Amino acid sequence: MTKPKVLFLCTGNSCRSQMAEGLLRQLAGERFDVVSAGTEPSTVNPLAIAAMREIGIDISSHRSKSAAEFLREHFAYVITVCDSANERCPIFPFATKRLHWSLDDPATATGTTAERMPVFRRVRDEIAERVRDFVST
Repeated sequence: MTKPKVLFLCTGNSCRSQMAEGLLRQLAGERFDVVSAGTEPSTVNPLAIAAMREIGIDISSHRSKSAAEFLREHFAYVITVCDSANERCPIFPFATKRLHWSLDDPATATGTTAERMPVFRRVRDEIAERVRDFVST
């Protein structure tokens, strides 16, 4: 039996969707196949990698992927994790259900690394809460 497939989608596939992918894999990877992508992919943000490393999840090998790579795949869930991606979400013809989680973009935080890290931690923890809720329903 195949596991339900989940796609987390944001604009750059650099922070929020990457963290969500790592968290769902960690919390319920035995129950779900999970990937992430962006409407305008860039690179995985080093501070997202650091924030995830703090909770024992390594996303350093992740790469930023385009949503276009997945348009022909079958998904049980497509979850947008930013308002921009929600508004510009491509049509996934083989997606069963689409959800939206409005999350702040930690990449827009300014200041030193020490000043920006709390924003990444807060967003990571918000994503973790949502992932836990998603897994429990």
